[in-house]
Amino acid sequence: MFEPSYYRRCQCKGPLKDKEGKPVLDTDGNPKIGSIGTTCPKLGKGHGTWNFYFELEPAEGGTRQRVRRGGFARLDDAKKKAKEIYDAAVAGTDVLSDEKCGDFFLRWIKAKKSLARTTRHGYEEHINNYLLPHLSHIKRRDLKVRHLDKMYDAIEKENAERILHRLRVDQLQKDRDDAHQAWVRTAGYAKKEERRATRRAFLDANAALREGKKGLRKITSAATMHRINDTLSSALSWGIKREQAFTKNWAQLVELPPVTRPKPLVWTPERIEHWKRTGEKPGPVMVWTPQLTGEFLDFVMDDWLYELWHTFIFLGPRRGEMAALPWTEVSLDALWLRISQQIVEVAYELYGEAPKADSVRTLSLSLESGDNLAAFRAKQEQQRQEWADAYVESGRVWTHENGAGLHPDWISRRFTRLVELSGLPPVRLHDLRHLAATLALLAGHDIKVVQEKLGHSSRQITSDTYTSVLPEMMRAEAESVMAVVPRDVAFEVRSPLTIPKAAWQNDVAVFFTHGAKQSGDVWAVGAQAQPDSDLLGMITLTGRGQDDAANAAVKWIRDHCAANDLELVRVENFNDRYPEKQRRTFSLTRFTIARSESPGVDGWALPTGLPPAASRAARRPHNGRRRAA
Repeated sequence: MFEPSYYRRCQCKGPLKDKEGKPVLDTDGNPKIGSIGTTCPKLGKGHGTWNFYFELEPAEGGTRQRVRRGGFARLDDAKKKAKEIYDAAVAGTDVLSDEKCGDFFLRWIKAKKSLARTTRHGYEEHINNYLLPHLSHIKRRDLKVRHLDKMYDAIEKENAERILHRLRVDQLQKDRDDAHQAWVRTAGYAKKEERRATRRAFLDANAALREGKKGLRKITSAATMHRINDTLSSALSWGIKREQAFTKNWAQLVELPPVTRPKPLVWTPERIEHWKRTGEKPGPVMVWTPQLTGEFLDFVMDDWLYELWHTFIFLGPRRGEMAALPWTEVSLDALWLRISQQIVEVAYELYGEAPKADSVRTLSLSLESGDNLAAFRAKQEQQRQEWADAYVESGRVWTHENGAGLHPDWISRRFTRLVELSGLPPVRLHDLRHLAATLALLAGHDIKVVQEKLGHSSRQITSDTYTSVLPEMMRAEAESVMAVVPRDVAFEVRSPLTIPKAAWQNDVAVFFTHGAKQSGDVWAVGAQAQPDSDLLGMITLTGRGQDDAANAAVKWIRDHCAANDLELVRVENFNDRYPEKQRRTFSLTRFTIARSESPGVDGWALPTGLPPAASRAARRPHNGRRRAA
């Protein structure tokens, strides 16, 4: 039964009295002085604070359990708190526990036996660097959202101090570099005293830089704050579910600065020009176009790990998955490889562990990818013969020349160096996952296929995180939208359109119309299965430019489809494939049509593939190779 007792007490000191009201004396016969608490004569005049206590059900063995709290300015506050604590106790919370939050966090992380190694490392960093310094002194039962707000306010204050520290270090770095340049300039021709002076200035500046770097710590970003809060939320949820250690998950009530996920950007010509001029990347996550991708593959053709870079670009695996891939999980005959393990790095130490359940997957290999793996295996066999007994039998697919496995961080650093040597705009190794997803979408693959290829748990993660919009995709979308609105451009049929049987594959035909300006405003537009094949038909028209030629071609093909019971499924305008100077005199459009009697035209998975120019740029050239240093 809930029957709390309320009373006032204070911290006043005075002569102590026993239960009978007589003074309590010390050994010398003098009155003892101490806290008079509930006997202070001023209590009836609004002096002191309100306190309460109430009894809980006896513990095992009949031990009494009494809850005491105090320090309330008003009686109503004491009553409200007493009811809150009693309700929490009835719900199962241990309201008598004096455990500190620091002890609870350490107990929680020790009890989490099933955490992945990297996840545990991240939790421990958050506990040691943030939760213990700010929350360890608070009793678990007293933790509230205000304590968490104070912690994040303190982190932001520390950030301001770290920013100032970093600015000072940047200035010291500049001073050191300037002093070094001055010393270099005086070497070899200046007087001995001047050389000594500049050398001493450099040594002093270098020592100042080393001293200034002491205690330099990175900024705690908003994204890191959210991860800290996730760790805290996980701990509180565990405490609530397991032992009702908290009344609420206070971490869920915290308001933190918003985090904006960086949007992948494509290296367009304008962005490349800006990067060359200023050295600045437009964003933290950048993606190559198919043309730049082809240039990189051409550049690294003779690199020992060319086949690995090819795999990263077209399959999009994680670096830890490739570092751990064994030959036993690769089939060169059936053309597949299975991702079933990964190597993770914790403080540069390597550990092998299974990836998340959704990341265990089997990837199909193209013929080119299969040939690449076979070629790399042959290179490994040759190195095994050359190294003889010194060869390391790691069993891994991707290794150094001596057979030793690759460190994931080494893979990243090697890729970064190759990109620098190639002169191409910079991308990170992890950005190749964005590139693989984008190329797959550009080739017409469904987002579900891309999700399974990358090993994500949901389509939303794939769509939000790893897909950029290449200019080719935007152009195809824009031209497809324009194509549904027919324009009435007059034309004359010079030779009727005839689609040969060889052009049909599974009741689908793909062909091009190529327009060329003749004299004045007269255009001739011919249909071809390939840009360099025989004409399938031709029209002429009087038009103002390539757009009129393309619109006339669309109307011509629509009329042909309507007359021959065919469906015009897709139109793609490739006018901008031509250089700027030629766009006034040439036009190129690609058409996809289907036989109407084919079942379910709306459900076709059309083999759109890459546009011709993009496809050629994405393929590995066989001439004009440049060797990677």
